[in-house]
Formats: sequence, C-alpha cells, structure tokens
Amino acid sequence: MATDLQVTTNKLSNKETQLTVKVPVEKIQQKVDGRIRQVAKTAKIDGFRKGNVPVSHIRAQYGAGIQQEVINDVIRDTVFEAIKAEDIRAVGMPNIDDVKLEDDFLVYQATVEIFPEVDVQGIDEIEIERQTASVNDDDVDTMITNLQKQREEFVEKRGKADKGNQVIFDFEGSIDGEKFEGGSAEDFKLVIGSNQMIPGFEAGIKGMKAGEEKVIDVTFPEDYQAEDLAGKEAQFKINVKRVEKSKLPEINEEFLEQFGVTEGGIDKLKEDVRKNMEREIKNAARNQVKQAAFDALLEKNEFDVPSAMLEQEIERQRNMMMQRFAQQFGAGADSFNKDMLPDELFEDQALRAARLGIIVARLIDTQGLEVDQERVECFIQEAAENYEDPQEVIDYYTNDKQQRANIESVVLEDQVVDYIIAQGKVTDKEVSYQDLLASQQQQGM
Repeated sequence: MATDLQVTTNKLSNKETQLTVKVPVEKIQQKVDGRIRQVAKTAKIDGFRKGNVPVSHIRAQYGAGIQQEVINDVIRDTVFEAIKAEDIRAVGMPNIDDVKLEDDFLVYQATVEIFPEVDVQGIDEIEIERQTASVNDDDVDTMITNLQKQREEFVEKRGKADKGNQVIFDFEGSIDGEKFEGGSAEDFKLVIGSNQMIPGFEAGIKGMKAGEEKVIDVTFPEDYQAEDLAGKEAQFKINVKRVEKSKLPEINEEFLEQFGVTEGGIDKLKEDVRKNMEREIKNAARNQVKQAAFDALLEKNEFDVPSAMLEQEIERQRNMMMQRFAQQFGAGADSFNKDMLPDELFEDQALRAARLGIIVARLIDTQGLEVDQERVECFIQEAAENYEDPQEVIDYYTNDKQQRANIESVVLEDQVVDYIIAQGKVTDKEVSYQDLLASQQQQGM
C-alpha cells in the first residue's frame, strides 16, 4: 500500500462501515501527465503528424477526460488497499461517493458492508434431541429384499389384478362424452398400489382380468395441474390386455456378483450390506444432530444480514437448483431462464444459511477452533470405503488442495457442532434405522 494514503473509518452500524480515503493530488497529477504524454505519441489530429501533437494541445483537448479516467483508476486501486489496511472484513463491493479534490488531496468516501460481529447467545440454554439407531438382522434382511425388488421382473399372471400386480391396458378418457387431450393411451403399464394415477383410477382397475373391458368413473382433483380438467368428472374406458405378478430374482451366484460378492455367499452380502447401513446411520445421525443444534442456535440468535451476503447466498442456491434441473432433465444449466427462479423463492433459506454461516464463523473465531487433521483423515478414509479403489480416492483428496479444503470445512463445522452439544442440553432418543434415514430425507427435500 502507498505509505502516503490516508484513511479514516466510521462504523455506521453492525453491518456497515464508511471509509474516508485521501490520495495526494501529486500522485494523480503524475499519472495524468504520463497518460497525456502517451496519448500525444499516438493521437491522430488534423494539422499534426502522428506522434508530433504538442502535449499542451492534448492537455487542452483531452485533459479533463484523462483526469477523470485516472481518478476512477486511482479510486479502484486504492479502495481495496484502504479496506485491507484497516483490516475490514468487507462483504460485496464498496459504494463510492462524495468524490472531490480538496486542498492537495483527492478525497472520496467508500461505504462497505462488513461481516457482522455478533455475540452468539444462548448456547448453554439450547435443548437438542439427538437421535440414535442401530442395525439389526431384520433391517439387513429388509434391505436385501429391497435389493431384490430393485431388480424384480413381472411375469404373466392368471386371474384378477391385485395390489403389487402390474396391469398392461389401453384406456380412453372422456368428459361429458367428449375425448380430451392426453386422456388416451395404449399398452399403458401400471403397478397397482403405486398411486401413479388420479384417485379412483387404480381402484377401478383392481380386480380386472386380462381380456376384460369396463368403464370407470373418476373425478380429477380440484388442484389438478391441468386447469381445464381440475374438479371435473370423467369416464375412462379400460381394456386390460395382461396382468402380471412380481418375480424377485433368486439370491444365487449371478445375483451376488452384481454386488461384488464372489466368495462367502449370502453371509458375505449381509456383512457388506450391514457395513453400508451402519455407515448410513453414522452419516444420518451426524446430520440430524447438526441440524438440531443449528436450528436451536438460530432460534436464539436473530440479526440483520448484509444485503450483499444475502444476494450472494440467493445466487448460490439458485445456481445449485439450476444444476439439479440440468442433471434431472439432461440439459445445460444455461438453458434455464433465471427468471423462472426469482429471488423470493430462495430468500428464507438464504437468510437462514447466511445467519448460520456468520454464527459458525464467530464460534470458530471466539473459541479458537482449528481443523482436527486426524478427523479429516478419518473422514477421507470412510468416504473412500464406498469406492472400488479406496487408495485412489485417498490420493485424490490428499493431492487436490481444493478438495481437501472442502473436507476440512466440513470437519471444522462438525467440531463447531461438538462444541454446541457440549454446552447445551442433549437428550438421546433411540429410533429405528428406517425412521432416522426417513427424517433426513425429509429435511433434504
């Protein structure tokens, strides 16, 4: 930083500071003179050969504009030096105003939003419910059955369609005798009990046999997405072509090989499944208590967030949603119009995330928390176990500084949670494996 730069600060509020910056005019004039001489060498002006335009002529014709350009450049270059010199944790871009030449100085004011210095309240008063779970033999058996269901086939069945059966049929819908768009299909497949269709549709098909025809009456829900159909009564002509029942694959050598089990049979599969389920429980439990601790702390601490920080968080969440859309629909993120995702859609969640980020950073600072590298190594080891070549994953996180920094950030946040739990009142609650995972999936929606 230039030693002759003069800076004074005035804290306007907990989230805003104003700097008054003075830059010696001498420094500005030197830059103006240098730029004028540079322009004189290249300017093309009638009556003068290129490179022979008098400096005085350039100064008279372009001096004011050049001086303004230099002032703008000086402000741009010095404002961040001033912020750094005053050790200000700025959020967003500074707002420059009141620019003037005063005595021997260029003087301007820079108003900048700052990272709030909040005093975290009520840690020793918060109450946290910590859920715990374990994996029993029935849970493992249920999981293996689910693995079979993921690979189920449907084979022809004689008799009536029942819950869990797949029905292949043609249908033709009408309202007051008139067909409507999207109301007909051929060789449509429907699993009874999947609730794929509007209420009453499955109930009308249940009990039908292959080759049977009938007309069923249904009513579209009042909140149906197609407004022209919402709340209307309709008739569907159903022609069942085939009824099928589920057939689960046998747990044989071929089935086991799909899960990397080549030795040890069903017992080895159960062992692998149990390990994976226990890993899921550990992660779910960690996320549950983290969520509970943060929710409790946020209830005790409400404060204003700098608008620049809120805008950044809104933009981050919007970009994440656009990326999810792109993955889901197989299109580039830039193919989605941002106007489809207005700021209001993210404001509440963004405000929560911004406040939480401020609280966590404050606790890290005030409690002198530093990343526990042993926990980082354990975190990486556990993540690597999910992959075919664990060492390759370990090397990836070890050698990529950015990826390791991401892991360190997660671990440090976990350390903050440990601190909160140690200060607060914690009640343990035993829940089932399914309930623990279900609660986390609900929170992630």
